[in-house]
Amino acid sequence: MKQLIQSFKTGELGLFDVPAPICQENGALVQTTVSLVSAGTEKMLVDFAKKSMLAKAKDRPDLVKQVVDKMKKEGVKNTLEKVFTKLDTPIPLGYSAAGQVIEVGSNMSGLNVGDRVACGGAGYANHAEINYVPKNLMVKIPDEVDDIDASFVTVGAIALQGVRQTEPKLGERVAVIGLGLLGQLTVQLLKANGCKVIGSDVDPDKIALAKKLGADETCHAGDLIAKANEFSNGHGVDAVIIAASTSSNQPVIDAAEISRMRGRVVFLGMVGMDIPRNDYYKKEIDLRLSMAYGPGRYDPEYEEKGHDYPFDLVRWTEQRNFEAFLGLIEEGKITPKELITHSYGFDDAMTAYDLLEGKIQEKYLGIVLKYKKDINLDEHKIVQRSDKAVSADKVNVGLIGAGNFTKSVILPNMQKVGGYELVGLCTATGVSAQGTGKKYDFKYITTDSDEIFKNTEINSVFVTTQHNDHALKVIKAMENQKHCFVEKPLCIYEEELEAIKEAYNGKSILQVGFNRRFSPMVEKMKVKLNGPASINYRVNAGIIPKDIWIQDRTIGGGRIIGEVCHFIDTCSYLVDSEVVSVYAATVQKDDQSIPDEDNVNITLKYANGSTAIISYYAYGDTSMPKEHIEAFCNGVSMQMTDFRELIIYSGGKKEKIKSANQDKGFMGEFKAFKESVQNGRPAIPFESIYNTTKTTFKILESIRRGNVEQV
Repeated sequence: MKQLIQSFKTGELGLFDVPAPICQENGALVQTTVSLVSAGTEKMLVDFAKKSMLAKAKDRPDLVKQVVDKMKKEGVKNTLEKVFTKLDTPIPLGYSAAGQVIEVGSNMSGLNVGDRVACGGAGYANHAEINYVPKNLMVKIPDEVDDIDASFVTVGAIALQGVRQTEPKLGERVAVIGLGLLGQLTVQLLKANGCKVIGSDVDPDKIALAKKLGADETCHAGDLIAKANEFSNGHGVDAVIIAASTSSNQPVIDAAEISRMRGRVVFLGMVGMDIPRNDYYKKEIDLRLSMAYGPGRYDPEYEEKGHDYPFDLVRWTEQRNFEAFLGLIEEGKITPKELITHSYGFDDAMTAYDLLEGKIQEKYLGIVLKYKKDINLDEHKIVQRSDKAVSADKVNVGLIGAGNFTKSVILPNMQKVGGYELVGLCTATGVSAQGTGKKYDFKYITTDSDEIFKNTEINSVFVTTQHNDHALKVIKAMENQKHCFVEKPLCIYEEELEAIKEAYNGKSILQVGFNRRFSPMVEKMKVKLNGPASINYRVNAGIIPKDIWIQDRTIGGGRIIGEVCHFIDTCSYLVDSEVVSVYAATVQKDDQSIPDEDNVNITLKYANGSTAIISYYAYGDTSMPKEHIEAFCNGVSMQMTDFRELIIYSGGKKEKIKSANQDKGFMGEFKAFKESVQNGRPAIPFESIYNTTKTTFKILESIRRGNVEQV
């Protein structure tokens, strides 16, 4: 199938062949019939992507500071590689569409195959022939509303939420500054609410259109203050909705000038926000922001998992705003078609963006793309990129998952090691598959992992998906007689660990992404330890907010399972033994913005008499080095900091080893995996992987029970 994609790095824009998305349990697959090009939002994205690297940096000084801080910790080379990979991420365009349901997820109700739906949401309602849309981001289209009008649903919900934030009363006089798509819809919504409306803009055509669509008064932006004074009989308007898109601060200044005492000003568009305090203070103006489509926006529980808010507590969610907007179209109170200036077939979508970029000198407002209706889903689950021959003596890879870590760390290091043939790539979205598949020359791309497991050319599967998906994919790889590299953790539940143990037959290589044991500095430490040892491993981890997926126990498993496994493996490698017991205690604090278990002290006892203490803290200052290891054994003491400096004390002498760039062992682990596949000997014994993973579960038990737990 085809999808409109732009490179964030280069600004390159085009229609690309991508595999169709997989239908997930909390949503449905929708074959698009019409999608709306948002002249404001999408033009802003396109223009930003086309800027030079320097211009992008000037626009986001906050991110530049983060990059500089990262350089100090990890080195210039490592940091720049990650930054350029991040910038190379492709962007799916579009966020408002209509179409027909062609497949329904197992947790869906109220929608059936064949239903017409209006869809919203960046990353979901894309300019693509088929989209996966979560259930709370789509609604049925009433029979009396056609797909073209329904395709305005997202922009309509944004305007509607702005009106709701204004809380207009029947008969009030409201000014709308900016008469683009949002402004025009806002004017109609206010009229439907029984308000008197004055609209202003700099474009005479938009001013005329607003007058045609019901505005009681219109004017050029330069005449707004005088006209609004006349319109409000000298009292000032009751409310102002700023729907303009400009970096200028003038709309904010004008809004205060035309507002009455204790009036309301609502920010709906993208404008300068240097608030003139005295003007707003003297009139005691109520200043409000409107958040996109309404309550639920940016909440993964609502948008991704489909957990609705109680109707009686949150009357107008984004989905219910969608429904209300379509209802107003059905009643004839809103007329989106009146806003359309251009319509193109999807194959000619690039012409629409030529219009946005000024390559075509025509005025535009509403732009819609229309799609063909003869798409067969089964024919679009895989896209063959090349017919390159695959050699049996290489590590022939099927990669499942291509998130930021995979693109910035795993794939570049596999490439540096060499000996890997990249055959199949499976990702959750076609956009990600297309960009990564092209950059690393995968033979084919897909969104269906079965296309990886059943491929006979592939002998090794790499699993780099979210943590809750690891166990199933590992077991499936072994069932299909394929070697498997899985990014940590191996799994997130103890019963999954036991299922993997049962499935493991020793014939397939299984390696978890415990990269630190392959770091040159850790390997140097290992050589110096010659007997039972004591390890102190301090991790200044930094905060991960509760709403990030790794903190979700059912998806990421939490930080002990998802991250502390790294440090357990490193300690076990250094002392060359397995953990036999564990005791853990957390810092207990009133502040619950992060879980208590993110600040934990762990004591490990090993079979050979060694001990290790892992001190893992999220609430420290991030300017302190992240990882610090101290090791003591038979007259040798060592300190290693952030894999860039190692100090060895032995025989009364001090040896210091420094590195310009941090080396956490990524190249070493992929070299080790390649050699394991070739010689049949695992780089990390399965018993060690099992022991490390089980230890993470016992740490959680120890925290809950307050006891020493046997592993």
